Amino acid sequence: MEQKAINFEEKFKLFGEQWSPKIIAQMNNYQFKVVKIQDNFVWHKHDQTDEVFIIIDGEVRIDFRDGSVTLKKNEMFVIPKGIEHKPYSEFESKIILIEPEGVVNTGDNEGAMTAESDVWI
Repeated sequence: MEQKAINFEEKFKLFGEQWSPKIIAQMNNYQFKVVKIQDNFVWHKHDQTDEVFIIIDGEVRIDFRDGSVTLKKNEMFVIPKGIEHKPYSEFESKIILIEPEGVVNTGDNEGAMTAESDVWI
């Protein structure tokens, strides 16, 4: 086991693409992922798991079919499994996601915005 802290800022500097989560750690079958986002994503849901959004920098609005929640730096939100949602950020935001390994970023709506899974940095 490597005895070194994981620095979020250092990890975010290792990539530039948006909407492409990168794994930085794993605990049991849960992965901790860093991702940069900007503009609209696709409507999607994860039928088998909840999803955690932790905002490291920026502001993110998560739209639901019946409303929305806006998250700012140092805030988090848990999206329950099966709930359709669509993240949006006017400017680039940096996020940590926590979800089980193998979860596809676009959930049940695979397409052009589906990122490669299980990419570690």
